[in-house]
Amino acid sequence: MSGPLRLVPDEGTPGWAEETMRLRTLPPRRRGRSAAPPEVCPDPLDELAERLAEVCADAVHPFEIAAFLESDGLTDEQAALVYGRPDAFTLAEDLFAKVARRYPGAPTGTNPWQADPWRCVLRGLVFALPGLGYLLGADLFAAQRLRFGLPSGMAALAVATLVSWAFNQALAHRAYSWLSLTDRRSSGRTLALGAPLGALLAAGCGWVVGGPLDALLFVIGQSCYLGAATVLLVLGQEKLLLAALAPASAGAVVVLAVHLPPWVRAAILLATLAAAVGLAGWQLYRCCAGAGNRADGPVWSATWAAGLFGLAVGTMTLIAGLGPQLHHAVRPHAPAGATATGPALAALTLSLGLAEWLLYRYRSLATRALATSASPGEFRRRTALALAGCLLGYLSFVAALAFAADALWRGAPKIGPIQLTDLLLLAAALWTALLLQALSVAWRTAGLCLAAAGYELTAVLTGADPGTVQQYGCGAAAVLLVPLAVVVLGRTTRHR
Repeated sequence: MSGPLRLVPDEGTPGWAEETMRLRTLPPRRRGRSAAPPEVCPDPLDELAERLAEVCADAVHPFEIAAFLESDGLTDEQAALVYGRPDAFTLAEDLFAKVARRYPGAPTGTNPWQADPWRCVLRGLVFALPGLGYLLGADLFAAQRLRFGLPSGMAALAVATLVSWAFNQALAHRAYSWLSLTDRRSSGRTLALGAPLGALLAAGCGWVVGGPLDALLFVIGQSCYLGAATVLLVLGQEKLLLAALAPASAGAVVVLAVHLPPWVRAAILLATLAAAVGLAGWQLYRCCAGAGNRADGPVWSATWAAGLFGLAVGTMTLIAGLGPQLHHAVRPHAPAGATATGPALAALTLSLGLAEWLLYRYRSLATRALATSASPGEFRRRTALALAGCLLGYLSFVAALAFAADALWRGAPKIGPIQLTDLLLLAAALWTALLLQALSVAWRTAGLCLAAAGYELTAVLTGADPGTVQQYGCGAAAVLLVPLAVVVLGRTTRHR
């Protein structure tokens, strides 16, 4: 609050008391205009509204105008004597009603969510290219010996993959949290301790499940690679990870054309693994050698939620890929239908780059809506439309990729309406869950995904049809997650 109103000169002359009541710190009249006589403006509110037009037009509530008037020293007695209103708040309400709103437009150059599309393409490549390594390691799994309905060694690979996804999701969340606190050194130390621990835990779980020695060695290599890839992705070194994947990518192309001896395939896989681990270690050394900005560490609650979310998402994805095999392991006499899980999962993997770009795009649109919306209701409508547009764009892209993979994948069963529906429901649930996770809606998202994954796993292991199970599980998750995103992300406080 400022001091009292300044007194006018010649205090004590006739009429000085009424003159003192006038606001002398308000914006002055425009030059070149002569003061209108009292007879021309019977209501002094009109003149005050003209002088305070800029303040009133930018106000979002009458209280904002009242605070301005009170900060300039206007009292209720002055409002009654000069403007004929009982108090300053009534005067502010009349000013708010008299002056039309004129909110400032969106600020230029201040949106922090402008994503680089080429970087998202690069990240999509490093998400998809590791799948080529399975072409090189396919001969390591004994297709003739089945374990849990899968080729011997595949069950160990599936368990190790689940453990890696869950652990590395939590590890990445915690490392990113340190980076958000501008403490790169603590983030590097977290990765240096967590990545080897996660690889050891995943490889140990795979070893307990068991399988051929060659398959178990592949499981150990995959666990180490996933830990190294997590380090490079968190530290923003996608180009280095792409360089590390070059041997496996080139080897997969060659193996499609000619037959390679097992030792050549193993050498190619070891070259990729050594490159990824070496580059990750080099980046961690550089990161930990720098100065740290030690601050209070991030809370563990969100880290646990991220880990459970990774476990749930991994389970839903693995059921989409291995559900038919598990179903026929439980019910060996059930009719075996053709499944197009290969092209469907390839499409989902290839779409991850666009999924990440659309996450940035939604946050950019929400930031713009936050700056331009004139009311909370308008902001909710704009964010809901942005969510619908991004989600529909992503699902359209996934469907196009699925049909393209189906056409290019020789010998694979064709994707039918049921398989396409399952894929789109899974994609909708995953993208919406990732968006909610990115905006710190952690536990509700993890809980819904865990419930869907638990239902799907239980139903498949008890003999239910995997296609129907995915429709119910992924469909329920999508139906619950999308309205949750509309409601929660329609609040302005969620986008601070």
